[in-house]
Amino acid sequence: MKALIVGLNYAPEPSGNAPYTTKLSQGLARRGVSVKVLTGYPHYPEWKIADGYTGLSMEESLGDVAVKRLRSTVPQRPNGLGRLIMELTFGLRTMLERWDRPDVVLVVSPALFSAAFAILRARLFRIPVGIWVQDLYSKGIEETGDAGSPLASVMKRLESAILNAADGVSVIHERFRAHVTNDLGVPAHRVRVIRNWTHVRHQHSFDRSKARERLGWAATDFVALHAGNMGVKQGLENLIDTARLAGRSGSDVRFVLLGNGNQRRILESKGAGIDRLQFLEPLPDRDYSEALRSADVLLVNERPGVREMSVPSKLTSYFVTGLPIIAATEAGSATAHELSAAGAGIRAESGSPGDLVAAIERLREDPDSAKDFGAAGRQYSDRVLTEEVAVDSYVEWLNDLASRQRSR
Repeated sequence: MKALIVGLNYAPEPSGNAPYTTKLSQGLARRGVSVKVLTGYPHYPEWKIADGYTGLSMEESLGDVAVKRLRSTVPQRPNGLGRLIMELTFGLRTMLERWDRPDVVLVVSPALFSAAFAILRARLFRIPVGIWVQDLYSKGIEETGDAGSPLASVMKRLESAILNAADGVSVIHERFRAHVTNDLGVPAHRVRVIRNWTHVRHQHSFDRSKARERLGWAATDFVALHAGNMGVKQGLENLIDTARLAGRSGSDVRFVLLGNGNQRRILESKGAGIDRLQFLEPLPDRDYSEALRSADVLLVNERPGVREMSVPSKLTSYFVTGLPIIAATEAGSATAHELSAAGAGIRAESGSPGDLVAAIERLREDPDSAKDFGAAGRQYSDRVLTEEVAVDSYVEWLNDLASRQRSR
């Protein structure tokens, strides 16, 4: 089978969709699939094209996968219009690019609008096409903007039309499936749930004390770490306020924000002068793994109102650490549902620094419960969220899509 994967994000980007698209491409190649990837120039989460990537296109081979990069616009401020223009320019370039007659095309959303171009071309040339949905655009507008605005209504219709134009839709969670079928009108038999997996390997041994020392953490610090993108939907101002509140009470909890994103400078400015707050730059996989495993509790934070638009990818990496998780999220959110299903931690009220401080202190004072939560998360990861199961599921799904064309 020859598969073409079209997605704006790919390695070496360290977070977001890129690690999953990269690992899937390489996993398919190891299983005998001939894979070609059309992707953008690396820019996320800094929203700046990485050094060394020049020209209008580049070709390289990464892990036995042929990768062609197509340059698109990259907004300095990733607002709605800037992202739309970026997706449209990338989508137009992928539509005009040589495809080499694949048996099946897989497009990745985000970016939804660039995916629409690839779906259109695939339909014109009668190539089976599936779309892999990592985030829900219409839910994003509803939950971070005005649910009753004309834009939300327009986005819902557009998202419905694009998903329905594909031959198949893969979603990362049952909650996504419910929205895609019930609200966006995609027939249930065309929607498949294939879970994300951890893209960080944790098998290697390391000296935890030395790792903490390298990171600047004292032996007496109780480290509460948030890793990943620092964007709008994370609402990380809540963590800044939580660190400030904890500091006023004389707490020795150290709050660590690891990663990058378009809100990082704003957050650093808001957090200036808070002694127990630390920002860390993104780390390579091995160092990232050690940083997670050297913490005492791992944090997820979502801005108030966010319920269904995404399932934080960081959870897959958190679960395998064997550490407890605290999610500051809405009751009934997809994140709260996932944390409860895993039995891996506790929920704090979204946007409530006082509740988050109380949750952290609760786990610090009850190490047995913290240990049990960590063990449950690891077991859930081993049972539900393995890369092998996910990639095998994608091989089956893509073969199924390709066979439909062969049988026509």
